[in-house]
Amino acid sequence: MGTYLNPGSDRFQKTVNSDIYVDKTEMIAYLNSILNTEQSYVSVSRPRRFGKSIAANMLCAYYGKGDSRELFASSKLAECDGWDRYLNQFDVIKIVMTDFIKEKIDVEKSLEKMIKRILLDLSETYPDVKYDEDDLVYSMDRFYRESGVPFVIVIDEWDAVFRERKNDKEGQTLYLDFLRDWLKDKSYVALAYMTGILPIKKYGKHSALNMFDEYSIIAPLQLARYTGFTEEEVKELCQKYGRMFDTIKEWYDGYEVSDIIPPDPGYEEQKITGKEKEAKKYSLYSPLSVVKAVSNGVIQNYWNKTESYEALAEYIRMNYDGLKDAVVLMMDGGSVKVNIGTYQNDMTTFNGRDDVLALLIHLGYLKYNSDTKEVSIPNKEILDEFKNSTESEEWVVTFTSFKKSQELLNATWNCNEEKVAELLEWFHDTAENKTYNSEAALSYAVQMAYYAGQKYYTTIQELDSGKGYVDLVYLPAPKHPDKPALLIELKYDKTIKTAADQIRDKNYPQKLEHYKDNILLVSINYDKDVSSKDMLYKRHSCGIEKV
Repeated sequence: MGTYLNPGSDRFQKTVNSDIYVDKTEMIAYLNSILNTEQSYVSVSRPRRFGKSIAANMLCAYYGKGDSRELFASSKLAECDGWDRYLNQFDVIKIVMTDFIKEKIDVEKSLEKMIKRILLDLSETYPDVKYDEDDLVYSMDRFYRESGVPFVIVIDEWDAVFRERKNDKEGQTLYLDFLRDWLKDKSYVALAYMTGILPIKKYGKHSALNMFDEYSIIAPLQLARYTGFTEEEVKELCQKYGRMFDTIKEWYDGYEVSDIIPPDPGYEEQKITGKEKEAKKYSLYSPLSVVKAVSNGVIQNYWNKTESYEALAEYIRMNYDGLKDAVVLMMDGGSVKVNIGTYQNDMTTFNGRDDVLALLIHLGYLKYNSDTKEVSIPNKEILDEFKNSTESEEWVVTFTSFKKSQELLNATWNCNEEKVAELLEWFHDTAENKTYNSEAALSYAVQMAYYAGQKYYTTIQELDSGKGYVDLVYLPAPKHPDKPALLIELKYDKTIKTAADQIRDKNYPQKLEHYKDNILLVSINYDKDVSSKDMLYKRHSCGIEKV
């Protein structure tokens, strides 16, 4: 047993010995099914505190040479057919990259140090094998051919270079190329398992590590139920330790994931039923927080014990495309649409709001709904982190604007025309006047004023009514069917009567017949020529009718 070669089962034994231990050993059954195949390259990314290192230690205990039969004999894995087929059958190399990749140490020197230590362990185990101390790939192939034992390579914190040396693009590329040359298409690799926070870095037209299948917090696939604590597992812990499940759920639940869609039972059956199989969904809990809360009975924010709120503050103050407004909306319980496809899987390349939001998903600060393509804050623990990260003065304006937007929404629902006009005036005064120099600009400004409505509505611009177009339509979200649909007609330098008449003449409400008896027609006019000499002047006027 060496430091890096076959490190043994001691670390995993300590986990099993712990007072609170949730058995995830069945994950090995899936890895056994892809061992020595084209799919035997596995990259697992999930937030801190989600058991990545425990899983890595578990694989070392199972696959590495030694005797860990007793450790696994009473596990859930032992209930699977052929569970011990690969038990202690490989030479395992385990590397924790944070042991080598340091902020102030050149990446090339870090890798040279790591290579020497791996080869030292191998040479001590196989002293008769001749190898090249400067060539890891050649040497590992030599050890494999002499011993006849392939390697299971486990890399924990694989993404350390992107966190410790965020701006070292050259070092990052060198590191990715090293991993490719070490692992790809090598006969000595039976399984390569990497774990970290970030998915595999993209650069250029393709990834250097395109042989890896990725199992992320966004798409964990076959590893979904091993990504965190499932609801059933948390219920069992609460029952065992006498804790209130509903409270634990409110504080630490919220990460929704899906596994793969199961095989169809048969084409004919599917043709008859007309139903397609769906992926099984899991509601995941933050493991470390659950363990702490269940063991000591104290419900609180355990996140900041391992992840400082300054890390979150650093990213959300990047106010790309109204990111701060999106954060405040989510803190109020809303969701935000996001395109995760543009994110470059590092911690510095941000081309817009969506890239920052995608990073926050991988860091565990947001949950992602794959059906609606939306992000939101998962639970009270993370909401507490957002509150801590938005206490500075720079957030005062954003929170004030959001509060005014909520007031505007309530005034609209209450048909308070004067209040709506007053609040629109407030938004105008806090914005640059050029935002109101046309009807199109007025539309944009009104949408910003109604920003808080995204929690309750889907916004449609210029909805075709058959006889014309409605400028803005706010349709209630499925979660809020009690809210009225809003039809907003805008006029620039005309009158609210003109807007109201257009709504009636075009018969706009007929387009939304299924919202009958729950529609508000909102007419808004902006008069650019109103004199500003009077302290009470108003450029905006509003009319609201119930339908």
